[in-house]
Formats: sequence, C-alpha cells, structure tokens
Amino acid sequence: MQPMRPRALAGKRIINMEPKKVVIVGGGFGGINLAQKLSRNKSFEIVLVDKNNYNFFPPLLYQVATGFLEASNISYPFRKFFQEKSNLRFSLGAFERVFPEEKRIATESGDIYYDYLVFATGTETNYFGMENVRKNAVPMKTVQDALALRNHILRLKEQATKEADPAVRRKLLSIVVAGAGPTGVEVSGMLAEMHQNIFKKDYPELKREEVQIYLVDALPVVLNPMSKKSQEETLAELRGLGIEVLLDHAVKDYQDGIVTFANGKTITTETLIWTSGVTATALPGLPDDVLGRGKRVLVDAYNRVKGFDNIFAIGDICYMDADPDFPNGHPQLAQVAIQQGRNLAHNFPLWLQATSPRPFRYKDKGTMAIIGVNKAVADLPGLHFKGFIAYFLWLVVHLFSLIRYRNQVKTFYNWMVAFFTRDQSLRFILDPKPEKPAH
Repeated sequence: MQPMRPRALAGKRIINMEPKKVVIVGGGFGGINLAQKLSRNKSFEIVLVDKNNYNFFPPLLYQVATGFLEASNISYPFRKFFQEKSNLRFSLGAFERVFPEEKRIATESGDIYYDYLVFATGTETNYFGMENVRKNAVPMKTVQDALALRNHILRLKEQATKEADPAVRRKLLSIVVAGAGPTGVEVSGMLAEMHQNIFKKDYPELKREEVQIYLVDALPVVLNPMSKKSQEETLAELRGLGIEVLLDHAVKDYQDGIVTFANGKTITTETLIWTSGVTATALPGLPDDVLGRGKRVLVDAYNRVKGFDNIFAIGDICYMDADPDFPNGHPQLAQVAIQQGRNLAHNFPLWLQATSPRPFRYKDKGTMAIIGVNKAVADLPGLHFKGFIAYFLWLVVHLFSLIRYRNQVKTFYNWMVAFFTRDQSLRFILDPKPEKPAH
C-alpha cells in the first residue's frame, strides 16, 4: 500500500492533505468499531454502507424473539450515531458488486468510489443445501427474523387454545431448536422458562404436558466451542428445565410439519428454529481464489484481502491463518470482529505515514452462554464459572457491549423487571402488513 502524496497549494507553504476515502460495507461489530475509531482522524473520509439503517446487537436477538426486549433496545440508527462525526457518512443500500480495477462498488442505491474498501458483512444462515429447511424453518440472524419468530410462536399459542384435537395441539405447541451452540441453548432455555412461568398464566386453556421443546444437534455435545465442564453443566441444566436434548441428530429435511433426521427419526412440529450454521456472505467481483473454508475471504496478518493492497475484510467474513495462536483461523465471535476493526483503524494512519502496520493478534477474552435466570456458564482465560456468577458476568458483558447509553438503560430496566417478576409485557403480535380498509 502506497502512502498518500501531499499536494502543495500554489503560492502557499501549507501542505494540503486530501482525505482518503474509506468505504466500509457492513455496520456490525467490526464495521462500526472501525468507523468509530477511524473517524477521529481527519485524514480519512469514511462512508459506511449497510442494507439496514441501524446497527443491532445479534447476541440479544433471541430476547427480542421471546418478548423480553423491544427491537429498539438492541438497535440504534446509524445516522443518529454519526451526527457529531463530520468525516463519517452513511449510505443505505445492499452491496451488489465490487469493481476493483475501478475502485468502485455497486449498491442497490448507486455506485460508490473508494481509495480503501473494507468488507465487514458478516455471515448469513447456512441451510447446508436443504431447500425445504430454508423455506420452512425460522432463522435467527436479523431483527426481522426475531420479530417473525415472536409473531409465529404467539400465533400458534392462540391457535392451540381453539384446537380440540390433542395431536394437533401437540404439533402446534412443540418447538424444535436446531443447533446447540450459544444461540440454540439460549433460545431453548428462554422458551422453557417462559412455558414454566408465563405461558401457563397467559394461556390457561393449555396443559403444560402438551408443550415440548427439543434442542437438537448433529454433534455429540452442546456448546461445542466451550469446555467439557461447561458442556456437561449446560446439558444438565437444559434437561432440568424439561428440554429434550437430542445429540447426534442431524436434520435432514423439514416439510409438511415433520422434521426428519439422518438417523430416520422424526418430530412433528409447526416450529423449527434454525441456529445450526452460518456461511460467509457472497462478495461478487472478488476472484474465486480469495475464498477459503466456509466461503470466508483469505486475508493476511493486516486483514488485507489476498492479492489486493486496498481491499480488506474483517470479522466473521474473513479467514486469517497468520495469527500464531490461531493457525486454523479465528472463531467467528463478536470479539474477533471488534478487535480486528480497531486494529485496522490503528493501521490506516500508519500506512499513510509509510510506517510499518501492526499485525493482528486476537486476545481471547473467553466464551459464555446463558441458559436461564441464574443459570449460565462462562469460560474465561484460566477460569470457569457457573450459576449466578456466570449469569451476572453474562449480563454485565452484554449490557456494556450495547452501542449506546440509551440502549443500555432500557435493556437494564427490562432485565430488572423480568428478573424480579419472571415476566415481561412485550408479547405483541405485530404484523407489518397494512390492514384492509373498512367498507
């Protein structure tokens, strides 16, 4: 990467440094941290491009889906966030294609030129080629997904109160969560506690024994990235909540309300929540040879895309094997994206000054998962916690990871209400479709 050349103004000794234009595609953990830190340096003009006009916090999507948080608690508009930053702009529009030779990207709202381009687009749901699962399951990747799942569950509850056939009621009330990672564990645990503490009061017409929650995974363990101790404790807690955990059960198909597994077993349900896998988002315009495992973009120790000096990738979408502690690539976690965004923001001014950049080294701060109220596990460097201590740590980390003080206050309030009452009043069925006018 070549440093920027100064341009002298005629008749003056002042040196005018034209700002370099940095275009960031994706406003998730990596993109927002890069934009925020780099905006402090007026040598750069920054444009953040995203298909949504807001940043949101994916680890808490399941609480929106279960009615414990409002969507606005975990979201914040980009334009409001950028109001006080004179060199930072937002452009609404989905990315369509990059033209590296022209230093240009095409979005659904127009073309944008760049000096440096950063992809921070994250991942999308991976259905592993199962078309029926893609069409019929409910994913958990976006705010829209979370709201759709909340509507879906509440509608089925209402339908079940009017259904006389016990078999049909059982089908309406059974929920299968595919994927026993942190998201799958958290959403199934939350649903189980809701059935124990809330739904029995909201829906007295329904019997507890008619409700069944299944957590299924193709692997032989839950929380595969975490320690064996956390896996065993989590499995015991899940079963204690009445969840039927089916390990070594790979979903093969889902149609006509029947989940079929590779071992031939089936479950009848109207709800399959898919948290089982992710894949990197497509980046048309980049050559095929820059894509590695899981379609992740190959990058060097400075997050530069293979074969390019002015195109970068950070977060879940990139694959870096240059970190000595992670020769097989980094885990697809929020902390990786945050740290890569901040490191890249540190390096951009160094490149302008023709100074050696700092290679990325991931600092593992641990992994945690919440199972229910006062039920959680946490694997921190050299330490393991469970129960209330892990639950408290999870709350603190996630609360202070929210992007703005406003979000933190509103989320904290909702959590306190839920903690003391074991209830929340956000169980609305909100249909975005307009009502038909009355005649």
